[in-house]
Amino acid sequence: MAIVDLQIGQGKVDIVVEIVSVGEIRSFEKFGKPGRVASAKVKDETGEIVLSLWNEDVDKVSVGDKVKIVNGFVSEFRGEKQLSTGRYGRLEVTEKGKPSSPSVDEEEIE
Repeated sequence: MAIVDLQIGQGKVDIVVEIVSVGEIRSFEKFGKPGRVASAKVKDETGEIVLSLWNEDVDKVSVGDKVKIVNGFVSEFRGEKQLSTGRYGRLEVTEKGKPSSPSVDEEEIE
């Protein structure tokens, strides 16, 4: 499956994407239980979409990681398509991103 093919309200989404950026982690309380959420921008060869990261998934990912969403769900928030693991899906990190190496100029300064 590809980002370009995702439709609002679509479930059972299996897709592999790369983490482009991760936003601020926000804490909340729902039904008396604490939780955390962050929005990540992800991409594949066909486009980009916002991925909602919930609770322990927030700590699993870093920029540059490739992740597989299994049984995900596409929703709409403020007029924008969003991808989420939803209630029944899961996120798997398939490849950790490579840390960027310092440029030649930075090495010479040290």
